[in-house]
Amino acid sequence: MKKILALVAVVALVAFAAPAFAANPFMDVPMNHWAYDAVGQLASRGVVSGYPDGSYKGNQPMTRYEMASLVARSLAVVDMEKASKQDVEMLKKLVVEFKDELDALGVKVDKLDGRVAVLEENLGGWKFWGEFRFDAKFADRAGGLYTGGSDVDFNLNRYRIWMSKKVDDKVKFTARLGNQGGNVSWQRYWIDVALPWDVNMMAGLWAFDWEDDDGLYTDNDAWFTDRSLNGFYFGRPFSMGDFAMYVARNDNPEDGDEYYEYAGRVKFNFNENFWMSGNYIARDYDVADDESVWWAALGFNFNSDWGFKGAYYNQDRNDVAAGEDSPAAWQAILDVKQAALGFTSLWVEYTDFDENFRAWTDGPWDNYGTVTDRGLGAYDNILFVSLNQKWNDKWSTFQRYLSGSARATGAGFDDTTNWTVGVKYYYTPALSFELAYDKIENSQTVAANDDNVIRLRTRVTF
Repeated sequence: MKKILALVAVVALVAFAAPAFAANPFMDVPMNHWAYDAVGQLASRGVVSGYPDGSYKGNQPMTRYEMASLVARSLAVVDMEKASKQDVEMLKKLVVEFKDELDALGVKVDKLDGRVAVLEENLGGWKFWGEFRFDAKFADRAGGLYTGGSDVDFNLNRYRIWMSKKVDDKVKFTARLGNQGGNVSWQRYWIDVALPWDVNMMAGLWAFDWEDDDGLYTDNDAWFTDRSLNGFYFGRPFSMGDFAMYVARNDNPEDGDEYYEYAGRVKFNFNENFWMSGNYIARDYDVADDESVWWAALGFNFNSDWGFKGAYYNQDRNDVAAGEDSPAAWQAILDVKQAALGFTSLWVEYTDFDENFRAWTDGPWDNYGTVTDRGLGAYDNILFVSLNQKWNDKWSTFQRYLSGSARATGAGFDDTTNWTVGVKYYYTPALSFELAYDKIENSQTVAANDDNVIRLRTRVTF
């Protein structure tokens, strides 16, 4: 009796659902249908798995629902180590064939399309990409602020080859080969591992940049992040933001004193217009005094084109012989996109420093490596303005201005000023030429420490 009632219910469902579905969802797929052969080939090569018990029942007729369910399940566990381009094309064809049944099962076809796109992107094992950057500098002073022993410097300062391989659905390997100190070396190499509970881990020599993640600088370097470290990095998103932490070890520091580095960060996105973050980094030296820094940052978007960002930093420095050993700094930033003003973007940044405030990342504001070093406490405050105009896909122009108020007074010290104008041309989407003029006065607050340069930069990305 129950079977008869069930059959009646099925017939009624099919009758009412017929206008909504192009194919009868309970109709068997004919045994000579190409889908059997496609799934059979994929299963025989180990690219996909079959039924939940691990078998592929190719000798039994299947309903279109069963076939659609198998396609969806196969895409979730596809083994890209064994898949070929033809296999991925076959999977795409199967998704199209059983689109209606997948929709009826509640499987989002657009998500499957996205999954197929990811599979295609990682197809073929290794991926390679890179960057080439060559600068020709013509300075005013021989051996000055911009060049080495002469007033001309031809410098191939960046050539990088990136490579990555998706090992499986949970592990990916990435590395970068490039120039460092005039020698070619492995600059980064790490694995990304998808752990339970949506935790992602990086292990090896990786880079991080929390200040850039919060948009706290442009053109100039970060103060404490934007560095490569050896260790373990963990990140986990949550509904309102993300959490990250790491532990790293520096066994080859410039000053010779090895140390552990620990850090944690949490960011909250309260809505699309307002966010806050809290960040902490500590260094535990083997010999020297330990040091740490924490900062809190926030951002508010008035609309899609106007935004305000700011941050407060506080350091704990035990190596200071005299003066402030817990120096602080704060910055306020107005960020305006070109769409708001029509002809230019606008970045206005004001920062205020305590005595002995010191950055950890080499060369903040180092477009040319001359404005200042890590000793930002040499300034009472700095005003930095950057403008960029994109005229079309080929041409853009830019201007920058920096004014740093010297903390020290008297002979030998003066305020730093630095300004830049430049034009950039894209010969192709991958190849650009940039011509810039940069002038600096009283660099690093040293009176009469002046220079200027014309720089031609050639850059290729591939």
